[in-house]
Amino acid sequence: MNPLNEIRQLDQSIWLDLLDREIMNSGKLQNLIDNDDLRGLTSNPSIFQKAISGSEDYDADILKLSKETDNNPAIFLDLAIADIQRAADLFKPVYDKTGGKDGFVSLEVSPFLARDTDGTIEQARDLWKRVDRKNVMIKIPGTKEGLTAIRECLREGININVTLLFGLPRYKEITEAYLGGLEDRLKDGNSIENISSVASFFLSRIDVMVDPLLEEKGAQNLKSKVAIASAKKAYQIYLEMIASDRFKKLEEQGAQRQRVLWASTSTKDPALSDVLYVESLIGKDTINTLPLETIDAFRDNGKATDTLTTNLDEADRILAEVQEKGIDMDEITQKLENEGIEKFNEAYEKLLKSIRDQIREKADEK
Repeated sequence: MNPLNEIRQLDQSIWLDLLDREIMNSGKLQNLIDNDDLRGLTSNPSIFQKAISGSEDYDADILKLSKETDNNPAIFLDLAIADIQRAADLFKPVYDKTGGKDGFVSLEVSPFLARDTDGTIEQARDLWKRVDRKNVMIKIPGTKEGLTAIRECLREGININVTLLFGLPRYKEITEAYLGGLEDRLKDGNSIENISSVASFFLSRIDVMVDPLLEEKGAQNLKSKVAIASAKKAYQIYLEMIASDRFKKLEEQGAQRQRVLWASTSTKDPALSDVLYVESLIGKDTINTLPLETIDAFRDNGKATDTLTTNLDEADRILAEVQEKGIDMDEITQKLENEGIEKFNEAYEKLLKSIRDQIREKADEK
């Protein structure tokens, strides 16, 4: 059997960490849905930057939109929303088949708003209204400033993908924002039955930052193990949340579980297995969002086994040893959050520059 189909039998959903017009125009995305049981898709500023600057598929629309406005961020959003709507329509049968549990496509608020609570809420509302699809999630970074925005958007009935999560303490705050948002919505007299949310942990970046520090401290035995250990601990927090009386009361009112999503799961170290962050984190009620090359690799040589709840004592030991070595994981994860925002800002700036350059290029041709 296709290992990707076997993952689905273990109640983990695979989402694609990619969106461009080529994958939709060619039928590749539909093929992944039909044959590999692909259950969703995520986008971010880096993905759109590569899509728009790396092909001619958007040129005609950019030129057309530039005649209507000189606001490049607005032009980008028009392009992105069109792609998101099209992808959401492709996944609508999955959404319907799973009763609204899967089949989601995610669109991110501007990375420039990562430290702006009010601005994030305002843009999330706008994107939700403009995309106008039940199977869309609006991505909001899990920053301190994002916590209030996440809770408020959930209260308003907006599906939320909490992104750029690295640390366990912040994840606990995210679960609080999720539960609080649903409780607020019930107090307002509204249904919570169709509200969906995921919490997205970025994994490989943790190892990329921590491994050199471990090597300096002579702890090579811990290399490439910290992210997986952190993920396993995060899943335990998730299990505690859904077992709590607080969540059970919400579940009686129709609440869905805010599943954990593993992101940044392509292996950065060529010496390691290219499916390390897939095989190590297969578990019930979770999502792994993968780039296309990792999906291909897992289909070719992956092994689907329930691994997320195994070796928990080892995960505890690894994180304890990291602390004993004097590595402050809270400091590391905050630095990763800051860098993540910076990288998305850079990608967004490049994206806007690409749009600007294409407009000028077409103008010069006249």
